[in-house]
Amino acid sequence: MKYIYFDNAATSWPKPTCMIEAMVDFNNNIGANPGRSAHRLSIEAARILFNTRELMASLIGAKDPDTIIFTRNATKGLNILIHGLLKPGDHVITTSMEHNSVMRPLRSKEKEGIEITVIKSSSEGELDPKDVLKAIKKNTTLIITTHASNVVGTIMPIDEIAKIARERDIIYCIDGAQTVGSVNIQVKEQLIDILVFTGHKSLYGPQGTGGIYLKKGLEKRIKPLEQGGTGSRSEYEEHPDFMPDRFESGTPNTIGIAGLGASIDYIKTLGVENIRKKEMHLTKLFLDAVTSIKGVKVYGVNDVNKKIPVVSFNIKGMMPSDISYILDREFNIMSRPGLHCAPSAHRTIGSFPEGTVRFGFGMFNTEEEIKIAAEAIEKIALGQKKKQ
Repeated sequence: MKYIYFDNAATSWPKPTCMIEAMVDFNNNIGANPGRSAHRLSIEAARILFNTRELMASLIGAKDPDTIIFTRNATKGLNILIHGLLKPGDHVITTSMEHNSVMRPLRSKEKEGIEITVIKSSSEGELDPKDVLKAIKKNTTLIITTHASNVVGTIMPIDEIAKIARERDIIYCIDGAQTVGSVNIQVKEQLIDILVFTGHKSLYGPQGTGGIYLKKGLEKRIKPLEQGGTGSRSEYEEHPDFMPDRFESGTPNTIGIAGLGASIDYIKTLGVENIRKKEMHLTKLFLDAVTSIKGVKVYGVNDVNKKIPVVSFNIKGMMPSDISYILDREFNIMSRPGLHCAPSAHRTIGSFPEGTVRFGFGMFNTEEEIKIAAEAIEKIALGQKKKQ
């Protein structure tokens, strides 16, 4: 049975063959703990971490590989930043389109005395940079926004926000969980202070991988969440304060990072711009096909230049969970219904509390799959109309 997988916004699938081969090779031929021993297998494991750090830095235009910190996902990276940076009395600016991986740590810190301003986006998920400027206070320490909404795909004006933040010496952090690997990001050119990424989405790496780009010099302002063994400075009981060891303690997910390195190399070979072009093409095909179907409501902007390949929709008179169930059982189409861990975004676009059905396209999807999906949605909508 052939599945049509449109849940790439949750985790990408299938994965590149080279990613799987790299993980199998590590497991079969290396397997050692990096940086903890002097034997050749440990050295080879450490080399994998270094090579992947270099690949990631090159992909996003970071000059120093040591500015890349490995974490288990974007959520862990955001928690390191939010809990490690913010202190009582600090003011934070964010948006109403954020994932709970931003909102929940912020709400936790709010109980400890930080102040939060949530800028409301438009009903299509768009943000006006002027609203960010207006929200700045004397005690504003951090601006944190998603790069692109995981609900409707709308891309935020990060260049304009970064310029505003840099001119006022405010740290700007971008949640790049949905974009790194499929949208070109150059941290130096775009004045990005912190970029949080995950491995298992647009980087086509394994689950349990991700990280942070942290602009040189900011590391001293962020208190690590954890301390422990790093394989460095073992003669001291105090945790190392240099990068990346300051934020990396304990045995890393080396097998996962081996796979991530292979997938990043694969993406660099294909070219981010080529991936972006294909995904925009598939998204436009889908939008052109479904926006004319009676009873179907599509959320967010229709201009594919302003969004990533994420589309949320509903069918009049039906619950998103029922639509997704039918797509799975009758048409073998994998989607994600509900609130997508972003209730504030759904309140913004007017789909709370039921949520939407979300399609997330990827570079392995095809035009034929888009056509089949559009036809399936039309059949479901027509069947619902007959019931009414």
